[in-house]
Amino acid sequence: MKKITVLLLAVLLLTLTACAPKAAEMPKAELPAGKAWADGKEIFFVHTEASDPGVAEKLTNMMESPVMLVPSLANVPDESLANVYVFTNGIEGSGPFGFQADVFDNPPGTDGYTPLRRLNVVTWTDESKARELTHVDDVLAAEAAGELTIEQPGVVINMPFVVWDGGQR
Repeated sequence: MKKITVLLLAVLLLTLTACAPKAAEMPKAELPAGKAWADGKEIFFVHTEASDPGVAEKLTNMMESPVMLVPSLANVPDESLANVYVFTNGIEGSGPFGFQADVFDNPPGTDGYTPLRRLNVVTWTDESKARELTHVDDVLAAEAAGELTIEQPGVVINMPFVVWDGGQR
């Protein structure tokens, strides 16, 4: 009886596998990825939704791909959010304001990873002393030294990583 059950399960599994769509047959969606930094390493991510209409519009225009407005993201509990640091001045680069690439904390594989990001707006107090920062610890140290300010406007953005140190989707 046990051998028959195992045999039936094996036949069922093979039948279901044969009927499942192959990866090559599944539709593929393309999203433009942004380059940023996490733990001092280059990563790539996408913007999919934002809680603020102005941010959603800015990201849509920047990436030439729709970023959906989802106001309820602003209601996500603080403990369920990670951070993204976005620069408003300093070194020119690929960030949304035309300055250095964003800096993320908690990449995939860390305890605090979540694609939902609290927007932190970073401004150098003396732009002539700006330098590229690639790690959250560097951003926070520069803030503690009075070199920059960080504001949290209460905006949440869904920003899943697509390529990171040790992985990709």
